[in-house]
Amino acid sequence: MTPTVAAERLTAPERREQILEAAVTVFAERGYEGASTDVIARMAGISQPYLFRLFGTKRDLIVATVQRCFADTEELFTRAAAGRSGDEALEAMGEAYADEIRRSPLKLRAQLQAYAACDDPAIRTVVAAGFGGLVSLVGRLTGADPERLSMFFAQGMLLNVLAMMGQNDEPTAWAMRLIEGCKISSRLHA
Repeated sequence: MTPTVAAERLTAPERREQILEAAVTVFAERGYEGASTDVIARMAGISQPYLFRLFGTKRDLIVATVQRCFADTEELFTRAAAGRSGDEALEAMGEAYADEIRRSPLKLRAQLQAYAACDDPAIRTVVAAGFGGLVSLVGRLTGADPERLSMFFAQGMLLNVLAMMGQNDEPTAWAMRLIEGCKISSRLHA
């Protein structure tokens, strides 16, 4: 007779994190409308009723997922800017973000799905607050003026779109022109 190994029992907060990880994947791949709580629950290894016990509704789960994505980006920017200021901090944040979306394009997809889901007022509110929090954080960490701050986020959004089109690693000529323009613009503002 072989001894059985009991499955590790997770606490509610640990299970919540596991569900959020699954939700990011499903939300990134299928968007708000297509994200199935049944698929998320199965991916997390739980029952759908337990998912609803922890999150209430599908909207509440997606809202928590979006909040998680923004919190992860805030943490990334904070780490990247540590010990730096001004354009040096902006550059470090931009590089850290670019590395992250290369490593985990799923996070970028989830972010873009969040913008696309802004038809829903609850999601729009969370996305606006999250993006506003990033703007405030970057402004505070770098001391960037409104023009430089706008340029940082505008270029970041352009680079997000290019990344979704597969233009990061081997950009076509037109994409290279835009990428070079971002580099030149950054140097002009330095």
